[in-house]
Parts: sequence; C-alpha cells; structure tokens
Amino acid sequence: MASEKSTSKGQAWFCTTGLPSDIEIEVDDMTFHLHKFPLMSKSRKLHRLITEQETRSSSSMALITVIDPKVEETDKKGKGHEIEDDKEEEEVEEQEIEENGYPHIKLEDFPGSSESFEMVAKFCYGVKMDLSASTVVPLRCAAEHLEMTEEYSPDNLISKTERFLSHSVYKSLRESIKALKACESVSPLAGSLGITEQCIDSIVSRASSADPSLFGWPVNDGGGRGNISATDLQLIPGGAAKSRKKPSRDSNMELWFEDLTQLSLPIFKTVILSMRSGDLSSDIIESCLICYAKKHIPGILRSNRKPPSSSSTAVSENEQRELLETITSNLPLDKSSISSTTRFLFGLLRTATILNAAETCRDLLERKIGSQLERATLDDLLVPSYSYLNETLYDVDLVERILGHFLDTLEQSNTAIVEVDGKSPSLMLVGKLIDGFLAEIASDANLKSDKFYNLAISLPDQARLYDDGLYRAVDVYLKV
Repeated sequence: MASEKSTSKGQAWFCTTGLPSDIEIEVDDMTFHLHKFPLMSKSRKLHRLITEQETRSSSSMALITVIDPKVEETDKKGKGHEIEDDKEEEEVEEQEIEENGYPHIKLEDFPGSSESFEMVAKFCYGVKMDLSASTVVPLRCAAEHLEMTEEYSPDNLISKTERFLSHSVYKSLRESIKALKACESVSPLAGSLGITEQCIDSIVSRASSADPSLFGWPVNDGGGRGNISATDLQLIPGGAAKSRKKPSRDSNMELWFEDLTQLSLPIFKTVILSMRSGDLSSDIIESCLICYAKKHIPGILRSNRKPPSSSSTAVSENEQRELLETITSNLPLDKSSISSTTRFLFGLLRTATILNAAETCRDLLERKIGSQLERATLDDLLVPSYSYLNETLYDVDLVERILGHFLDTLEQSNTAIVEVDGKSPSLMLVGKLIDGFLAEIASDANLKSDKFYNLAISLPDQARLYDDGLYRAVDVYLKV
C-alpha cells in the first residue's frame, strides 16, 4: 500500500492508491502524503484541523483579492503600514499553499511518534494491521489524541484497540508486562486512560495465581526457555531438579521475571508496591526484586562480574544507589524460603557499602541476612573492609553485627527445631560457620585480640557440639 523514500527534510510516506495526495501530515521527522476523506471520516480532530486550515486559506485568498492597491500608495503612515504587513503575511501563506499544492498539518507531541501515526493512516485506509502488546498502547493513545471515537464513526480505532487490550493483553501476564513497558513512552496519557493501572492490576492478579502455595509453580503462559543460568533457576523453589521434570513451567516463571526487568525503575516500583498491597507470596516479590537487581546492578554476584559491553548503557553511581535502596526497602522482612537469596543479599550488602548507601539500607540487609545466617557459606562472610578505618582485611564488625541479629531472631522465634539433646540445628550450623570464619581471619596480623575474643564467645555453648574448630582458630591466631 505504501512506500517510503528519502527527502531533504527527512522521510516521506506515500499512499499508493493511484490518486494524487491532497494533504500532508507531518509527525516528527516523517511527512505523510495522504488523502483528506479517509482521515476526516475517522478522526474528528483531523476533520477539524483540515477544515480550519481550508477556511483560513479561503479567507486569505479572498482578503488578498479585495485589498485596494491604492491604499498602500495613499497611506504610508499609521494604519497603512499595518495593512501592508498583513498583506505580506497573507501573500507568504498563499505562496506556501501554491508550492505545496495542498494543505500541510504538523502534529506536535503526537503520542507514539510517526510509527503510531502510520498505523492510524493504515486503519483509516482499511488496511489490516497486526497488533501486539507493544504497539497497541501507543496506538490507543494516538486514537484518543485524534478523537477517533464510536460517536464520530462506527467501529473506530478507540474501540478496536480497547477490544484488543481486553481480549489479548490483560488476560496474559507476559503480554500485560509488555504493554506496561509500552506505557512508558506515552505517559502520562496512558495513565489518564487507565491503561497503566489495568496492566499493573493484570500483572498482580495473574502473578498471584503463580503462588506455589495455591495453584502450583508457576502458571503456564507460553514462550520458550530463553537463556536461563543455573544460578537463576535457584530462584524457583525446587531449583534445577524441578526444572528437569517440568521445564516449561519453571522457564515460564523465569521469563516473566525477566520481562519485569525491562521496566523502568519508577514503573517497576509501582508494580512491586501493588504486589505487596495485593498480599502476594513474599517469595514471588523477592524473586522479582532479585531478578531486577541482578539485571541492573553490576557485580552483585562474584561469579557474575563481567565487564560491561560497549553496547550496554552505563548506569551512574547515584542511579545504582537509588536502585539498590529501592530493592532493599521492598524486600520482605520475613525469612526467605529460597536458600540462594542469602548469597544475593551478601552481594547487595557489599555493593551497598561500596556505593555508600544509606545506613538504614545496610541495616535492613544485615537484619535480613541475620534471619537466615545458617544458609550462608564461609565465602559469603569474607566481606572485605572497604573503610580505611578498619585495619583488618575482612570486616569483622559486620560479621559480629549479623551474628547478633541471628541470635536475636533465634531467641524470638517459636518455630526453631530443637533436637532431643536441646541443640538447634540452625545454631549449630552457624557455630560451625563462625569457627571457620575465626580460623580464616586468625592469620591477620592486624586483628586485635579483643575482637577475636568477643566474636569467639558471642556464640552460646549450644552452638558447638565439639570445640575442635574453635581450638584450631585459636592455635592459628597464637602462631601469628
């Protein structure tokens, strides 16, 4: 139907119907050579603009015809100069019309840019369009901007896009996320039309059905596996073992997690707040936050510290800090059922220290880690001392604070499993972990004896079945 060619002013779009164009519509850097009737029959706004311009053009021609040339000669002062200026302006307008041959309308700040108007033009000419979640949102906003209502013309573009949103977008979790991403380019119009809110409501509603405690994990929503690492699969309860049994279910959960990472931070924050107010599973919320942080904050995991590619967009330190504080403030406070989050939390904590994040942010992370310290490894505890105030190689004070949070949580918890001999498995795991940490830092010549001693005695007697690990650490320390 249409072809494109380059012009000196950018690009031009022509309708090849065999009839000469009688109007130009300019949107951004694209000029559309079209016909009045198809546009005016569907868009009230274009009908009004075209009619007004034709009226002005007719008035200008009539005014130029009735002006008496003698007025300019007899009255060159006062009002005579004003008439002369008006005449010159009208002549300029007439010349433009003569050069173009037909009216020219420029649409400023058109929602969705020239791509959306091209789809509008195709609709007006009755050409079949392939709608998608990404294109229907700016097209719906364009239809609103051009006043393409049912009252003006039956089966118009507003109703067509609304039907597609209702039947094909809002009923799918992943399609709703794609549409929400498209809302960013046409905000705030998409917000005023309720599209943004409906997309978020759809995401929250359908994500809730992915709660493993309700309907199984997760909802099948179409699509392939994509590039999913073994580390990413650990975000899902059951991990890689479950994915081997039902790969399509786990991969779909990962795919919509990945889709969420494409959202801008303000929109993503709104989605998370809606999830929290909708009483979604804390595991789902936490997994969404983890995926988003891994995507946008480089170097969180030691195993995933790759240099940024030349094509990637550089993120400033302030933006990383804002994102990290947002992720941390929205993490569920209760203990996670996903074991792999402990390593991720340590990565967040290291990054928070490097970026000099707010004290409340670091305190929240320390408390969160403390609530599940038994899942940590020795490598997790070996956090370097980033401050010049610490003389030791590793941050011993940090480990001592986290251990304190763990003991407080254990004391307050009524669900701790206690064996017959009165020892808590979680406490014994942490005891072994701390003894290993003591043995690791014992060789540090800058480690003060009081710090070593305070950390060693901070554990209760029930934390150690045998004292071999502690003796080994003391032996190393005394030999330094």
